Amino acid sequence: MKPRDLSDLAFRNLREAILRNTLTTLGVAVGVASLVAMLSLGVGLQELASKRLSQSGLFDTIFVTPKNNFRGMGRPQREVQSDKPPRTLDEDARQAIEKLPNVIEVYPQVRFFTEVRFNNKPFATVVAGMPESSRNSGSFDGMQGNFFSSPTANEAILQIEFAKDLSDKPASLIGQDLVLRYAERQALPANDDSSSPSGEPSGGFSVVPKELRLKIVGIVETEPAAGYGGYGNARLLMPLSTASTLRAAQVNDLRDIVRDNSANKTTYPSLSVRAKSPSHVETLEASIKSMGFAAFSLLDASKSLRTFFSVFDLLLGIFGSLALAVATLGIVNTLVMAILERRREIGVLKALGAADSDVQQLFFVEAGVMGLFGGFLGVLFGWLLGRAITFGTNVYLKRQNLNPIELSSVPWWLVIAAIAFAILVSLAAGLYPASRAAKLNPVDALRYE
Repeated sequence: MKPRDLSDLAFRNLREAILRNTLTTLGVAVGVASLVAMLSLGVGLQELASKRLSQSGLFDTIFVTPKNNFRGMGRPQREVQSDKPPRTLDEDARQAIEKLPNVIEVYPQVRFFTEVRFNNKPFATVVAGMPESSRNSGSFDGMQGNFFSSPTANEAILQIEFAKDLSDKPASLIGQDLVLRYAERQALPANDDSSSPSGEPSGGFSVVPKELRLKIVGIVETEPAAGYGGYGNARLLMPLSTASTLRAAQVNDLRDIVRDNSANKTTYPSLSVRAKSPSHVETLEASIKSMGFAAFSLLDASKSLRTFFSVFDLLLGIFGSLALAVATLGIVNTLVMAILERRREIGVLKALGAADSDVQQLFFVEAGVMGLFGGFLGVLFGWLLGRAITFGTNVYLKRQNLNPIELSSVPWWLVIAAIAFAILVSLAAGLYPASRAAKLNPVDALRYE
């Protein structure tokens, strides 16, 4: 039988029982829709997580500390053997790290406890310096107000909870001024100390109260990632360059005096190193460790995240396929009923010289057509269902004063895979009916009815 004759005959048979075949096709469409909707949610959540983490700069960032800082703190690290002793994380070390290949920027973590005065009332808080690169990190998306006008501006961005402490109407704070009171570290000149056991010159520093007036330019919902292992949650953010010039006393100042009497030397509790891309992170991390520092990145966590989403997508696909499995029963039922109704037709075809393979192909074409149309409709229904879930979720998030998200995603590979899977399942469902129709005896079929 010629392919054209086979297709014409198959489509004619499908049109003759259009209601039953349409219902069967819709059953396939419902199964494919459930599969596409579930997988689109999994893909959408994975893309959302990857986008947020990539924008945060965590995947291309290495956190550097003095070599003993990570020990005893329950933080994982991958040690690189080095003959070099631990080094002090000072300005010389920062410049040396900045000269490594594939490094975009190296900036210190500046955080300190302080007091803020607003409307002549004191408020204790933690201040954090934010680098200019954090503007494009995605952490400030949806914030009220604006980002800092320049890297050296005397401006502040408040965390929403701190803004609520200052005023019952946080949005009204934008444009107003507050006073930052902090302790400035001023180095004392070194002098010969005869009481020193070593007789070496020793130095120190004094703490001088200072004030700085800052203009509130924005309010952010959550604290952006300003570093790893900071001293509590910062509730007031200011430009990193401005924060660095304050020379505010930090927790590591007293630690430096106790350790090596290097109070006159600028040291850092930690440094953040930005690589050109995540592919350079592992090499840079090894180089930094070989210099005598401890280094940590979040690439291992990202690998665990990809494993989690792979398993999550697999489970969603399995549950979504259950509805498609039910639809295969509808195809089997439809084609078996077609055999009973068309036994005489099958007998005539065989009497005219049609081979068993021709009869099998006829039923396979009919099953494949139902799978094809069911796949197309299922992808459309699944996409609409995903959009409806995303719309409903964003309505809920808006009522909770949260930013909207893109919850579902239907990439092209999912569309092609869903349609191909629907056709494959439909052909598998047509195996038994096609085999049964091919085995009919033409004499018995012609005597039917």
